[in-house]
Amino acid sequence: MKLVVDANILFAALIKKGSTAELIINDKLQLFAPEFLFNEFAKYEELILKKTHRSRKEFNQFLDLLKEQITVISKKEIIPFMDKAGKISPDPKDTIYVALALALKSYIWSNDRRLKQNQEEITVFTTEDLIKKTDFLKI
Repeated sequence: MKLVVDANILFAALIKKGSTAELIINDKLQLFAPEFLFNEFAKYEELILKKTHRSRKEFNQFLDLLKEQITVISKKEIIPFMDKAGKISPDPKDTIYVALALALKSYIWSNDRRLKQNQEEITVFTTEDLIKKTDFLKI
């Protein structure tokens, strides 16, 4: 299953060990993200370290794992879909994820209720939705 993963999913996986982190490493999920995503992690590294109580080494190891699991898509591949995504997305902050999903003809993995409920163009799966699909958790 192809999924565009939003930043909040990755932050959640970093902050709390559990189902989100398990899903990220599940080989039945193909994860994609816009190229800016890992810059967000660098930007909020200190805050993440405080919230997670992880060591910098653990943080960097997890970040390396994410980089292995997630295919990064360049902005130039997403730009042609930004106008349409802007009309679909209920929140301007989510427009790039919607554009990427349009570009890849994929779904979005996000726990953002507005994104899931206030548009019908792209299917949005929450972490809970993916967990209910128990066949995805069988690693």
